[in-house]
Amino acid sequence: MLSSLFRRAFRAPPLKMDTDKTPENVPPSAETEPTSEAPVAAPENLDKAQAEMETLRDRHLRLQADFENFRRRTQREKLESQTRAIENLVESLLPVLDHFDLGLQSAADHGATEAVLSGFRMMRAELFRALERAGLNAVDTQPGQPFDPNLHEAVTTAPSAEHPADTVLQQTRRGYRLGPQLLRPAQVVVSSGAPKENANGQE
Repeated sequence: MLSSLFRRAFRAPPLKMDTDKTPENVPPSAETEPTSEAPVAAPENLDKAQAEMETLRDRHLRLQADFENFRRRTQREKLESQTRAIENLVESLLPVLDHFDLGLQSAADHGATEAVLSGFRMMRAELFRALERAGLNAVDTQPGQPFDPNLHEAVTTAPSAEHPADTVLQQTRRGYRLGPQLLRPAQVVVSSGAPKENANGQE
């Protein structure tokens, strides 16, 4: 009986495998193939991007120019402020120099000793050296020098047989420059020319 069962089993037809579902038979349309090609931008997008770049470049150049102008203006204003401060300080000390000059002249006229005069001269010289370091220079005018309205201030006129008209007879107050700029003109007496004779032949 067992032998008959074995014989029936071996006579059974072999199992049929479905080969239509193997990976080799998958349709090509079902597989996804990677692509290496980058998307191409449209011409209108390129033109728009280029226009935006030009706008940003122009804005950058304008900002750079504005900053450079601001820097130069700030430096100029700083220099002008420093110059005005020095000018105001030096100008406020000019009367001190004038008082030294008047004091020295008065002391000499009243017979002061040489020790006193020497002490005054030393103090004035020390003050003037300090102002020189700030750029101060004296404008001294000698008798007979032509009158220059850019350097001199005429306080009065007087006739002179020695000096022709429009020349300096006497300096009454020293002038000063601060660098190239005239800080204070020199006060002078100007000659009006030779004295005029009256009807009696007298001057």
